[in-house]
Amino acid sequence: MRQPLIAGNWKMNGTRSSAESLIQGVLEGSSGIAKAEIAVCVPFVFLELAQRLLSGRSIRLGAQNVCTEASGAYTGETSAEMLNEFGCRYVICGHSERREYYGETDAIVAKKLAMVASTGMTPILCVGETLEQREQGFMEAVIAGQIDAIIEANGIESFGQVAIAYEPVWAIGTGKTATPEQAQEVHAFIRRRVAAHDAAIAEKVRILYGGSMKPSNAAELLAMPDIDGGLIGGASLVAEDFLAICQAGETAV
Repeated sequence: MRQPLIAGNWKMNGTRSSAESLIQGVLEGSSGIAKAEIAVCVPFVFLELAQRLLSGRSIRLGAQNVCTEASGAYTGETSAEMLNEFGCRYVICGHSERREYYGETDAIVAKKLAMVASTGMTPILCVGETLEQREQGFMEAVIAGQIDAIIEANGIESFGQVAIAYEPVWAIGTGKTATPEQAQEVHAFIRRRVAAHDAAIAEKVRILYGGSMKPSNAAELLAMPDIDGGLIGGASLVAEDFLAICQAGETAV
């Protein structure tokens, strides 16, 4: 049985005061959650605050991005070692917004995964298709290409230290959501793609759903056999909503 992971992706939202209030709310409401793992991926400027508030608690800290390089003249970037020093357990790599808005290629994402893994942190690899790609029947080819690029660059063994998040790009921030059956179909495909290289790693890898999971659909999605948690966007900014999803993860075990 894979332990569910519910990871909140705050994106570029919040102020220092609202971040503190949100973390405190999640801490207060999560005391009874033991079977599901909870993480919050905060903006870089809130890492010190989050590290202090989460110290000694079971909720994990995560970051939303990382540099491909270890150090040097890369103005505005943040290295994996810096994130590790601030207590990050998870780092999101290859989110669809990074791919679309900042031109991150599969090769760049592979380098970021390698940097994160080299410090002992866990990358959350985001994969997924656009609405146009899905409608044209390219969904499997797109996702297979994104996964195969990591295997070719870093080896199948790298997936022993990776969580995968399936993002149907057409469902992010649009209010649309894949049905549990649609999501399960893609999650199963992802697991089969990894299993073609190593069945044992495929069985252990956690595959999260990252397409507008909400309190109203979390239980149905998390009941699917290959959905092992969620990468939560908008709902992670409201403590009560995020906690409701975490509770759904708890009861799904």
